[in-house]
Amino acid sequence: MKVIQLNTNHVELIQNATKNNRDAQRVLYDMYAPKMLSVCRYYVKDVHNAEGVMLNAFFKAFTNLKNFKNEGSFEGWLRKIMVRESISFLRQQRQIEFSIEDVQSPQDYENNIKSEIEVAQIQQLIDELPEGYKMVFVMYAIEGYKHNEIAELLNISEGTSKSQLFKARQLLQQEIKKLNTTSYGTN
Repeated sequence: MKVIQLNTNHVELIQNATKNNRDAQRVLYDMYAPKMLSVCRYYVKDVHNAEGVMLNAFFKAFTNLKNFKNEGSFEGWLRKIMVRESISFLRQQRQIEFSIEDVQSPQDYENNIKSEIEVAQIQQLIDELPEGYKMVFVMYAIEGYKHNEIAELLNISEGTSKSQLFKARQLLQQEIKKLNTTSYGTN
């Protein structure tokens, strides 16, 4: 087995992977798999399904690597593939539902909730959101998509995207307050 050094130039590594060099593809996979699994995990609750989604997305990425033009980061390009593959998986599972209720006008959020909540608890709270809320929340708050981009990817209106985000934040705030009350015995 041929060994590729980890300090290999990123562009050269991608070029080799484009030529179906399995060693180069393996190095890219090893470099990005942990981050990309966490991206998929934001969307897909079950870690085994998230791993499957990630593997499918890597397959698509390597199959379409010739379309990467080295304009922008490779990680960003790969991340978009992971997000789209996660959305596709959830659509196939029919796990995406969006509330049809519209919120008139978003109120100010209390963004500075002080707590000692662990990352695992936050991930669990996000996982417990209804799928439509969760999808929009992750895309907006974690991935940094804009409402018009979310609307396009999910085939919903911008207003629905904003509404889903608002409702997701409300539910998360309520659950965080419950956790804080339970943990510290205060209101």
